[in-house]
Amino acid sequence: MDLIERRLAEPACRKAPVGLPWIQVAQGAPYFVDETGADFTPIGQNDAISWVELEGLFRRRDLAAVERHLVWLRDHGVTVLRLMMEYAQVRTRYFERPAGRFNPTLVQLWDDLFAMCERVGLRILLTPFDTFWTWLHWRHHPYNAANGGPLDHPSRLLLCGATRELIKARLRFAAARWGGSGALFAWDLWNEIHPAQAQDSADNFNDFIADLSAAVREEELRRFGRSHPQTVSLFGPELTLKPHLDLAGPIYRHPDLDFANLHIYATGTIDDPKNTVAPPVAMGRIIRGALTEIQDSRPFFDSEHGPIHTFKDRKRTLPEPFDDEYFRHLQWAHLASGGAGGGMRWPNRHPHVLTPGMRRAQASLSRFTPLIDWSRFRRRNLNQEIVTTHTGLETFGCGDDRQALVWLLRRGPLADGQLDAHAPPIQTMVRVPGLAARAYEVTAWNTAEGRTEGSWRLEAGRGALMIPTPPFVADLALAVRPAA
Repeated sequence: MDLIERRLAEPACRKAPVGLPWIQVAQGAPYFVDETGADFTPIGQNDAISWVELEGLFRRRDLAAVERHLVWLRDHGVTVLRLMMEYAQVRTRYFERPAGRFNPTLVQLWDDLFAMCERVGLRILLTPFDTFWTWLHWRHHPYNAANGGPLDHPSRLLLCGATRELIKARLRFAAARWGGSGALFAWDLWNEIHPAQAQDSADNFNDFIADLSAAVREEELRRFGRSHPQTVSLFGPELTLKPHLDLAGPIYRHPDLDFANLHIYATGTIDDPKNTVAPPVAMGRIIRGALTEIQDSRPFFDSEHGPIHTFKDRKRTLPEPFDDEYFRHLQWAHLASGGAGGGMRWPNRHPHVLTPGMRRAQASLSRFTPLIDWSRFRRRNLNQEIVTTHTGLETFGCGDDRQALVWLLRRGPLADGQLDAHAPPIQTMVRVPGLAARAYEVTAWNTAEGRTEGSWRLEAGRGALMIPTPPFVADLALAVRPAA
């Protein structure tokens, strides 16, 4: 073993102090807590090690600028970033070169990033490969047989035994080196598992997931005596495009996974929005369907959404005011429908960064989250069960017998695809079913301004709570908790 290999074999997290408590799934509730029992809500987005806000990590070009950015994210309510260990759009970011030999430059990059996140208080949802660019740039990839790797074509990524051993070796290395850190939120063991990666079949999905899961969990348990949560993501439209394949089972119910994950790119609405109302309606519908597929209390959240068709195929960047409202509506539809956190946008802007308005929306969501006791919230989706006296509203909500979360969204009037900010305010009565007869504190939340519109003490009776809203122009969130 040469000097570089010996250095890479040393777990970096054992040499650095571990300050952040680990994240785990709440016991009996579909949300997350840290090891002290404090609620943890995933608020963040997708980023990449070659994009502008993190590019200073590469070859340690400007570590101070990256750390300042991470502090700024934390101060805007961001708690987690979804990142790919290898972002294959850029050939200088391969984690292995050649196959099986870890790139010292990339290992140093991740050492630096994990250390920063520990100091700042951010966490990482880590996935080992960017499968999209791996496929498109296969001719350059180290796993390609033409480059000395074991695989002739990416259509056999999930089938080739030698390739799987390389994948597991990468995951074991990452688990040994960074798995001791509380900055690691969770493992996304495989980004967008896809039938095309298994010659148009899903027959081996369960086995592939189980094998990767065991490799990571056994490594973490051996070294640290515990393990981080695990998931596997899926490109959501495939559930509709390939109904003859069992895609739902591995994603929603695999026994080795701790939470369920989907990339919600609803065709014609979320992936190519014409207004800011239809996309959140699609988000709420998809989340309601996903929750019916899950048969235990595992959390669910979207780890990729955004205007992918508008940006990638139509080569258009949405106007910033429109995009800000679209983003804010999607995150509230996600949270209120029962998802953990606000979902994780793929920026799909030029450059790939979220706007200041989107950061304000994340900050608003983070200030709202303490109004719900997530670790004891055994919610069910109530999007179709909540009733209002105003007919021009879309309703999103979830609840159990002691708490509820409601988001009300006007259907119009629209101006240039956005809700008209000059429309006259409305009020409505909201009926939230399922709450036990008792006193509740209801807080109304202005999602755009990130502040309360007031709190009231109300009594529930006959299995429902009737809530009179304050006036609002476009949307309003309501948090319902037992009165003190």
